[in-house]
Amino acid sequence: MFPFPFSCIVRMTKLIGHSVTVHGSADEAVPVEDAFEFSKIIANHKLHVIEGANHCYTSHHLIPNSPELCRLQRSKQKFLVGQQQKIIVPNKHGEKLVGLLHETSSPDLVILCHGFRSTKESSVMVNLAVALENEGIGSFRFDFAGNGESEGTFQYGNYRREADDLHSVVEYLSREKRAPSAILGHSKGGDDVLLYASTYHDICTVVNVSGRYDLKKGIEERLGKDYMEVIKKEGFIDVKNKSGAVSYCVTEDSLMDRLSTDMHESCLQIDKECRVLTIHGTADEIIPVEDALEFAKIIPNHKLHLIEGANHSYTSHQAELASVVLDFIKAALQQDKATSN
Repeated sequence: MFPFPFSCIVRMTKLIGHSVTVHGSADEAVPVEDAFEFSKIIANHKLHVIEGANHCYTSHHLIPNSPELCRLQRSKQKFLVGQQQKIIVPNKHGEKLVGLLHETSSPDLVILCHGFRSTKESSVMVNLAVALENEGIGSFRFDFAGNGESEGTFQYGNYRREADDLHSVVEYLSREKRAPSAILGHSKGGDDVLLYASTYHDICTVVNVSGRYDLKKGIEERLGKDYMEVIKKEGFIDVKNKSGAVSYCVTEDSLMDRLSTDMHESCLQIDKECRVLTIHGTADEIIPVEDALEFAKIIPNHKLHLIEGANHSYTSHQAELASVVLDFIKAALQQDKATSN
């Protein structure tokens, strides 16, 4: 038997009366999100995401009658996308937040929070939802107000307002008897979950993936060296993309909101009983790894994990990121169950 790569977008195969979509989580040619779109519309469908596989499955060939393919054929597990449920959550400003609930048979649930100008469909959010589901843990990924499918206007700052959006989600899920066990945020979302923990004190497992410690930094790179002078004069700055089109507008109020958000002081308010994991890539090109070290100095019940060579989006380190997250969350869940017993 010769190994065969699934080199087209997907290879659809009839397996026990079902169709299956196979896709690599690190596909550099066709994003893994395409596989999720097929799963939304094809009846009687299963999805299998191969962690770390590229478009040609160079290191992940599937061999006919191999244990991996046979396991896929025999599996009676309900796959992730087939269990997605779109949920609308109103925030305290009357805006509708759109999220996707990935249900499993377990009562455990993790809320996933995206980063700056991102959405619930980012590769980090989707791949972590896949990894959690494969371990029998549910998740809820949603768009903050002004992002993705959610209502509202995008704002440059909004850190504490996004933490409030997260609180609206937690309250909604708790009322629906799906109280979250943990919260995780990537990039700006990492700051959001830390701000949440410093304010609400009702979730004791928090994962900060590549959050920024000093919010006064990283502004000049986006807005230009004289950003303060320009915004004081004009009242706003239009941020343009490489083609010259306006990507978003930064108002003076939204800039001041960011500059007034003090992550150091906020993190000092996190309860000692709250377990916090910070994950950061050593090759992060957006937020320097030193920010992770600062969080480690001040958060009382804290673990730090650096992923060697990982960039801000964990482009080539999705599997390692998922593994670190799963180990921490599963250990925290076991500890919570042992305490409750």
